[in-house]
Amino acid sequence: MFVIQQGKEKSMGRKSTRENKTIYQQLREEDNLPREKASELLAFISEDRLERIENEKVQPAPEDVIRMSQVYNAPELCNYYCSHECPIGMKYVPSIEMTELPAIILETVASLNAVYPLTNRLIEISRDGKISEDEIPDFSNIQENLEKVSRAIEALQLWVEKEVPANQN
Repeated sequence: MFVIQQGKEKSMGRKSTRENKTIYQQLREEDNLPREKASELLAFISEDRLERIENEKVQPAPEDVIRMSQVYNAPELCNYYCSHECPIGMKYVPSIEMTELPAIILETVASLNAVYPLTNRLIEISRDGKISEDEIPDFSNIQENLEKVSRAIEALQLWVEKEVPANQN
């Protein structure tokens, strides 16, 4: 789309027709931000660099992702970056899917309920400071359930960061 302004043509930006958009482009477009305006708000990320990030021609730096998550009000972007693009995070950070609050609460409560009956067994296993061969299956099961609790809590934290104004959380 073009606009004639004082005898000059000025580009108003085009809607992307790209099918497989990156999360960086999706979040910017969800905020209805043209790349030029997003670049202004992002301050230290040029329009050209933003385009290259969105088109996967350059890897974003962690500080780029942090700034985009702030401008786009998308804390889940940091989780995405850590769990999908950072070599260390890919090994240690679970990918968290943003869902609605009721689903997050139900998952949190369900995972906590699953862990509660296992607490006595965890105490038995860890009492001597060693995990014997016969205790490994139970310990692995407990560890998997604790991972579910951790992911549910992380999802809740991301939801709060996104939905609750900063001065209230």
